[in-house]
Amino acid sequence: MNNLHLPQNLFTMKKNLLLLACIFLAMKIMAQDISIIPQPVEMQRQTGVFTLNATMAIAVKNNDAASERVGSFFAAKIAPATGMLLPTSWGIKDKQREINFFINQTPNAVIGNEGYTLDVTPKRVILTANTEGGLFYGAQTLLQLLPKEIGNQTVTTAKWEIPCVKIVDYPRFPWRGLMLDVSRHFFPKEDVKRYIDNMAKFKYNTFHWHLTDDQGWRIEIKSLPKLTEIGAFRVPRFGKWGQLEAPKEGEKATDGGFYTQNDIKEIVAYAAERHVTVLPEIDVPGHSMAAIAAYPEMCVTKDPKITVSPGHKFSEWYGNGKFKMLIDNSLNPSDEAVYTFLDKVFGEVATLFPHPYIHIGGDECYHGYWAKDSNCVALMQKEGLKNTEELQSYFIKRLEKILKKHGKKLIGWDEILEGGLAPEASVMSWRGYEGGIQAAKQGHYVVMTPNDYVYIDLLQGEKAAEPDATDYKKVTLRKAYDFEPVPDSIDAKYILGGQANLWTEKVPTMRHAEYMTYPRAWALSDVYWSPKGSKNWDNFIVRMEKHMGRADVAEMNYARSAFDAIVKTTLTEGKLMAEITTEIAGLDIYYTLNETTPDKWTPQYKTPFEVPEGPVSLKVITYRGGKPVGKMVVLPRETLLKRATK
Repeated sequence: MNNLHLPQNLFTMKKNLLLLACIFLAMKIMAQDISIIPQPVEMQRQTGVFTLNATMAIAVKNNDAASERVGSFFAAKIAPATGMLLPTSWGIKDKQREINFFINQTPNAVIGNEGYTLDVTPKRVILTANTEGGLFYGAQTLLQLLPKEIGNQTVTTAKWEIPCVKIVDYPRFPWRGLMLDVSRHFFPKEDVKRYIDNMAKFKYNTFHWHLTDDQGWRIEIKSLPKLTEIGAFRVPRFGKWGQLEAPKEGEKATDGGFYTQNDIKEIVAYAAERHVTVLPEIDVPGHSMAAIAAYPEMCVTKDPKITVSPGHKFSEWYGNGKFKMLIDNSLNPSDEAVYTFLDKVFGEVATLFPHPYIHIGGDECYHGYWAKDSNCVALMQKEGLKNTEELQSYFIKRLEKILKKHGKKLIGWDEILEGGLAPEASVMSWRGYEGGIQAAKQGHYVVMTPNDYVYIDLLQGEKAAEPDATDYKKVTLRKAYDFEPVPDSIDAKYILGGQANLWTEKVPTMRHAEYMTYPRAWALSDVYWSPKGSKNWDNFIVRMEKHMGRADVAEMNYARSAFDAIVKTTLTEGKLMAEITTEIAGLDIYYTLNETTPDKWTPQYKTPFEVPEGPVSLKVITYRGGKPVGKMVVLPRETLLKRATK
């Protein structure tokens, strides 16, 4: 039917529908240039852009120091790439194009303490919040709306446009954390600052600093100088962690380092400027070999030969959490001098960190030496303690009183539940959800950090293509994105939030720490900030890829493991069958079995196939749009055979 023969009203209706479809298509295309992590609660793409130029200003309300601080932070962030040193002005001037940072005089009940609203028009940017923290998170969103070149540290020629949007945004959880272990490998303070700076970009607000363990004591305690004189250094070793040679008699301990109290103050202040609070962890009563090396009288064996571990084997693990320590690395719960020692340690720690909590560890404490010690047995009898789990609980409860004296609350790993939880303790649930569920049902606050989802020291892709990593489990990008911190069986009010943990036995540099952290921490920032119902894996992948481009400009490392092939094998009627998939949809998979390098001219994977017998290696690579996007995976037949399920 020709339009000329349509009735006029039907023709108009068809014309309007076509116009409406074009508008929707245009809005969809415009929205594709916006890739914010974590995803905002509400966002409406508007027509047009706001263009930065050197004649504009950053406007704040008169005498509003908080707005001025955030405005100055934003101006400093954009200056290196844009070459624009935007001044601060007071109030809104109708004839001047400005970026406005305002604290609400009347609080907006919708956005709460950490939320913000952002309204970008071609003439003006208005960012508002109830608090300085909310304004800061809005500034991070504003930075993500600028071109990726904004991360460059030298002036570029990019077109400095911000797409016009209306955003209302606020976090799902008040605790959004990342943990960095600096005991297993020491990171200089500038590296720590870099880690904090990067996490702040994605609205994380808690930096959990694992400062002590068997391999190093990293914080200066002025009343106990040997903790850093001896405990901060170990003999140098290179190679596979857990298989390294034990210290030799007389060998000098030269590998390590520690943070002075002035360093600590500097880092805490740096984090505070980025609205990140620093949670210190002093891991006791187990994981204390570095402290015991400095003060051997603190353990039941009082062995003067105990040294800081350089990564050698000092334990045996039997599965299901069962283990034995070959060296005494636990503080003595029956010695009053230990509690005097801890009072000194936590007294100084409390003065350095404004966080309301101090993390005391409490995990993987071996009780074998306690069970054989006459003083520990006598204390158990005196206190009516039935077992060594209750003895550890006695220790933790004593420690809680010490922390309360210094104005702090206690939080620890879920082992502190064993033998009875301290009255006001909070729990980090790392061995799955169960510890958190148990604590919440008892009315205690919980940070969910189950290793199945958020241990970012674990492998994130095909082992054959990954750097050496902890590999007893795998946490893929999709697994991290699928994490849900609130189990159905408990009251959500007891779940403070969640946290990703980076243990660094196999992470010797900040460059590699970034590789292990991102993009999994990008996925988890969506989990901790964005509404539960907003999850969309395909949408996250689009946003993630845009942020990979931003990371490239900022020279920030990350992993592309989610683009790599996933190979599974089965034994079917004596045949070794290979099935190849990918986490990310829409990738083309190419492979070879003839020792040549796969590319888009070699066989493309379509369906499972048989791996022939003999000295064969399967080589696989992924492509998209005719270009390789994943690493090449090489798997000898014997490896495939070992993996095969029947």
